[in-house]
Amino acid sequence: MLSYQHIYHAGNLADVQKHALLAWMLSYLTRKDKPLTYLETHAGRALYDLSDATAEKTGEARQGIDKVAGWFAPDHPYSQVLQELRETHGPRAYPGSPLLAAKLLRPDDRIHLAELHPQEHSALDLAMSPYPVKCHLSDGFEMAFALTPPTPRRGMLLIDPSYEIKTDYETIPRQIAKLNRAWNVGIIALWYPILTNRAHIPMLDTLAANHPDALRHEVRFPPARPGHGMVGSGMFVINPPYGLATEAQNLTARFATLTQQER
Repeated sequence: MLSYQHIYHAGNLADVQKHALLAWMLSYLTRKDKPLTYLETHAGRALYDLSDATAEKTGEARQGIDKVAGWFAPDHPYSQVLQELRETHGPRAYPGSPLLAAKLLRPDDRIHLAELHPQEHSALDLAMSPYPVKCHLSDGFEMAFALTPPTPRRGMLLIDPSYEIKTDYETIPRQIAKLNRAWNVGIIALWYPILTNRAHIPMLDTLAANHPDALRHEVRFPPARPGHGMVGSGMFVINPPYGLATEAQNLTARFATLTQQER
């Protein structure tokens, strides 16, 4: 549970899907002049150096953001944060979801981030120190249950586990159902991998049955390396904001070009 470090995968194609949709949602929410709360259960270290030997080891960023950054217009919130971060931290900096939230939200908004890995939490604390956020050294679901419904009630929760704990696929639908009951107006967004062993399918079947009005968006892409079990990624969004479906469709079309190139 405490072995996962996202630096190996930062900026990969799954991050591109997740972060592009997250940035769009956060930008959309700030259009209304009302404060909001952002919660994140598995925050990681927030700021990644894609030139780090650890990141270079897998080469996933080269197949990810390095390859597809041109998909997004300069005024897309994902592009804006990436450009701003690189002007400050160098051309190989990459924002995790906590930094996307910190950059896109406003001073009156509330941000709570959970990270259980001690070293990752220390890095998270350092990266987020310039921003008015609360970094919790705790289990992410424990934090979410303790804070929901949050104040302000308007806002969203991102759940982005590593799935190294195999029982996550069984327990997450129950946890989400409980959180949705406690915070029925909140946007709850779950990221998940699409795996060749289909371990994600029963979880998604349960989620779809429990939340029939949620948005389920999936993209496929070539495996990061031969034999790699992840061949795509998905976002399951309860209470999706207006326009997210269109943004997701645009992203689907971009990802489709990757699989066409493989043929």
